[in-house]
Amino acid sequence: MYCIEPPMKFYYALVFCLIFFLGTAQHQEKVDFTLAKVRVRPDASQKMITGQIVYSFKILEAVDSIFLDAHDMTFTSVLLNHKRKKYANDGKKITIHHTFKKNRTYELSIQYSVSPKQTVYFIGWDDPSGIEQIWTQGQGKYTSYWLPSFDDMEEKVAFDIGINAPKGYEVIANGKLVSKNPDGDDSVIWTFDMQDSMSSYLVAFAIGKYKKQELVSKSGIPIVNYYYPQDSLRVEPTYRFTKRIFDFMETAIGIPFPWQDYKQVPIKDFLYAGMENTGSTFFSDGYVIDSIAFIDKNYVNVNAHELAHQWFGDMVTEVDGHHHWLHEGFATYYAYLAEKEIYGDDHYYWKMYGSLVSLQKNEENGAGQSLLDPKASSLIFYEKGAWALYMLHEKIGETAFRVGIQTYLKKYAFKNVTVSDFLGEMQLASGLDLSDFKRDWLDSATTPFLLANENLSRKSPALKLLFELKTEIIGKEGKDLDFIKYWQATNSVHFKKNMLDQYSRLLPTTVIDLAFSADTIPIRQSLAMVDDATRYPKAQFESLLNDQSYITVENALFQLWVSYPEDRAIYLDKTKNIIGLPNKNVRLLWLTLAVLTNGYDGPNTKQYFDELSGYTNPAFSIEVRQTAFQYLNEAFGFTEQNLRDLIKSSVHHSWQFRKFAREMLDTLLDDDVYNERIKTLVDKLKPEEKRYIESKLK
Repeated sequence: MYCIEPPMKFYYALVFCLIFFLGTAQHQEKVDFTLAKVRVRPDASQKMITGQIVYSFKILEAVDSIFLDAHDMTFTSVLLNHKRKKYANDGKKITIHHTFKKNRTYELSIQYSVSPKQTVYFIGWDDPSGIEQIWTQGQGKYTSYWLPSFDDMEEKVAFDIGINAPKGYEVIANGKLVSKNPDGDDSVIWTFDMQDSMSSYLVAFAIGKYKKQELVSKSGIPIVNYYYPQDSLRVEPTYRFTKRIFDFMETAIGIPFPWQDYKQVPIKDFLYAGMENTGSTFFSDGYVIDSIAFIDKNYVNVNAHELAHQWFGDMVTEVDGHHHWLHEGFATYYAYLAEKEIYGDDHYYWKMYGSLVSLQKNEENGAGQSLLDPKASSLIFYEKGAWALYMLHEKIGETAFRVGIQTYLKKYAFKNVTVSDFLGEMQLASGLDLSDFKRDWLDSATTPFLLANENLSRKSPALKLLFELKTEIIGKEGKDLDFIKYWQATNSVHFKKNMLDQYSRLLPTTVIDLAFSADTIPIRQSLAMVDDATRYPKAQFESLLNDQSYITVENALFQLWVSYPEDRAIYLDKTKNIIGLPNKNVRLLWLTLAVLTNGYDGPNTKQYFDELSGYTNPAFSIEVRQTAFQYLNEAFGFTEQNLRDLIKSSVHHSWQFRKFAREMLDTLLDDDVYNERIKTLVDKLKPEEKRYIESKLK
């Protein structure tokens, strides 16, 4: 008999957006680049880019050279004001030497080719997934791996982009689509216009097979939501509340959306949850969901977060990493405000409380940091940043906060900012000295938790009740406590869920019965998270298999399968046709349990194993593949094809998935049998895979 651990959750706690590379970049203060006309042709078969870029720029002070960041590029033509010009190329920059005169304007035209080592990803062209994509992820300063551009965020340019793509594919890029013209029999040139300037790291394009949902905001801004042709039934739950979020942001911020249109594009095996490319958010297709999945995992928060970045980060951009919370703290805070608009006050304050709990655990682990530390963690930039804005909002009041935000955005529109710039505007708007606020929330490596909790207690009756419950539990050591009184004192789903999550072993059966009788999925979901189904009445726990929640069904199935061996076939029959979330959480667990259950559907056992084993193939998402690898490793072991898929995963572009695969390979290589099996595969591997495995075998 095989033993497996409880199913892992692969909803990837992906960092919203990303932490930009915080190194220094050279800024050409004496040169002002204003316009870039880009034309690129991605070649999926060769994984390369050929292109041309034409920059217009003005010399503010006389200089003898200018440069562009350009990694490992080959240049076939360099023209300055239409004349050939000598240049220096060190593999990282292209430098043009010339006597550039003050107040003169120039035009620099460059033709080039490059096989990007990163930033451009060619997905699915060499596997049978049916999803073929090319997409970019600039990651703070790496657009220069496919486009001669600027690693420095302070250099803002209006990029007009032309993309030459195969016929039959949709192309998405920054700016408004102004033309779409055939280029021979097999390709199309898509041309996009950008009116205002932006930092190079926000330049992006995506190519793939998509259909689109078109909306219009209250203010008249076109909103285009892309989806895979096979996902038409998932459009509504995936993009639910999009227009409402957009209209809320324009109203709450008080500044019109700063770009010509807005697009959202799901991406296979994306590196993060989402990325706020100017006017074009790219996000993980793991958020493309059906209606049942909406309550388990949805795109609402990421949707709002990336949209907020269009103002905070894209229109107004940090000078460098010391000011990074001006991006992430603002996007996180306004996303929470959007959720408040949609779900109400109780949801909002519990969301803020959950954020505070995460920060407190982080500090208890010795990882507290200042918001002004350029090396701070994502938790600090996002959650502590959001709390800093929340407390600033509370300190100066709604009117001053709105005025300060609006004057800040207007004054620095399409420019770069520092924390001092922001605080200066908020002080002017409020008439208050904010030095104490800066000391407590920005400079300090600790968080004023007492102050924050007192605020939440005043704002939220349910959280006040929670704090009272915690105090009473400590005082009575969990004994003789009237939990029924607390349960019935509020209608807050969040409070009741917290009671079940934190104190399930202390709760009397009367409370458990009330929880099971609830028709609220989050409450019943907490019941399914128990570590032993026999703690609850069997019939009640079995009822969880009927819930419209894939997470509830997944956990209930596993616990029932473990606790009641005699009824395993019944549970498997009941859940046989459920796939689950985009990561196939229920199906992968079901296949594993079906194979492990002696005598269950014997003629199909091999078919079930083959299906589970097949999910390690690159045709599937990294979330599906990772879960399949884990179940196979824990319960059955790997076939030769699984090993080859795992080795291929060890050189995957996603660092999270690559790290997982390499750690699993390290464990396998410590086993003599697997070590020998892997050695026999070396000559069958692709060069990059072979180099990695040979380095480990040495």
